[in-house]
Amino acid sequence: MSTFDDRENAFENKYAHDEEMKFRAEARRNKLLGLWAADLMGKTGAEATAYAAEVVKADFEEAGHEDVVRKVVGDLGGKADAATVRAKMEELMAVAKGQLLDEG
Repeated sequence: MSTFDDRENAFENKYAHDEEMKFRAEARRNKLLGLWAADLMGKTGAEATAYAAEVVKADFEEAGHEDVVRKVVGDLGGKADAATVRAKMEELMAVAKGQLLDEG
């Protein structure tokens, strides 16, 4: 194998790893967002965990995160607007990335 092939493989492996980490961080963020929204709705325990799982699943409806924003805003029924949810998502993305790094 040539040096070029080695570099190409290394780049492809890094890209795959980065994409996996991005996916995991977004899923974690959505779970945290779901738990936050569940708290605002007065849900606790298993009910809050189940709602967080629904939020994670909502992200698979379309590309981007607007599907999650719509779900959470709709479910909150006026307790938070789209801008608030988006800001919370941004905040929780940093938390999610930190948690994933801590887990190693």
